[in-house]
Amino acid sequence: MRDLIIIGSGPAAWTAAIYAARATLKPTVITSQVEVGGELMNTTEVENFPGFPEGIMGPDLMAKMQAQAEKFGAEVLYQDATELDVDGEVKKVTLGSGETLEAKALIYATGSANRKLGLPREEELSGHGISWCATCDGFFFREKEIVVVGGGDSAMEEANFLTKFASKVYLVHRRDEFRASRIMQQRVFDNPKIEVVWNSEIAELQGASGVTGVVLRDTVTGDTRELPIEGIFVAIGNDPRTHLVHDKLELSPAGTIALEGRSSRTSVKGVFAAGDVTDPHYRQAITAAASGTVAALDAEEYLVELADRPAEAVAA
Repeated sequence: MRDLIIIGSGPAAWTAAIYAARATLKPTVITSQVEVGGELMNTTEVENFPGFPEGIMGPDLMAKMQAQAEKFGAEVLYQDATELDVDGEVKKVTLGSGETLEAKALIYATGSANRKLGLPREEELSGHGISWCATCDGFFFREKEIVVVGGGDSAMEEANFLTKFASKVYLVHRRDEFRASRIMQQRVFDNPKIEVVWNSEIAELQGASGVTGVVLRDTVTGDTRELPIEGIFVAIGNDPRTHLVHDKLELSPAGTIALEGRSSRTSVKGVFAAGDVTDPHYRQAITAAASGTVAALDAEEYLVELADRPAEAVAA
């Protein structure tokens, strides 16, 4: 029986593991067999994480966090969690290998997945001209022409933000009107560096080792044309990775895991959540790391209370 299992391998999970391991909880971190490190593994240089004034590569930051967690005694399992049983005081996690682990407490920090365009070579060019985070990567596109894809508030925000760096921003949307709020739309229309491309979608990515252009398809006529650009920012939404907790934990209207106030406590006692899987708005590495701290402290407090309970209360 373990004290604590942490599911995830992004900033929230590793920070929770660091705090929990330092508290001698001997956490077990289930990272996944394939997607270890979360979305930062798709990011090149991270310049806005405190403590790295010269910047740090996303994968390097995740490796350092993992090394710090392991230094304090965290156990790391490169396995996929395939099923959860959170009923009762013993939490059970089934792994892809078929093994079932048991723990007194569980931290769920699986993050979110950015929605992709679904184009050939999209993964290959990720970090080489294609990005899902303007605040992370906008600086690298100074005086370049770029494309932002999307029609919601996040796309408007990204397009406006990127005009601080890019010489021109094409905002490509597959319909003839945005779904964004009026005030966000107006900011786009008022920005002279943004050109809206209505009724269009990216049909093809161009460039060998990096993006050099796109082929746009008119969603009404089907006509295509080439647009030479050097960067693509995809802002068509993201989905929290909640597939293992549907019908097990309460979700918010945004589809993230619902929490109790500013804590990490979920609707099930002994189960805590942190990071992007709980955050529909900020989705930054530093905010995820901070929430991992909260989750570890909440889990530690819960385990202390559990240990202090009379034996008859536990049995009941």
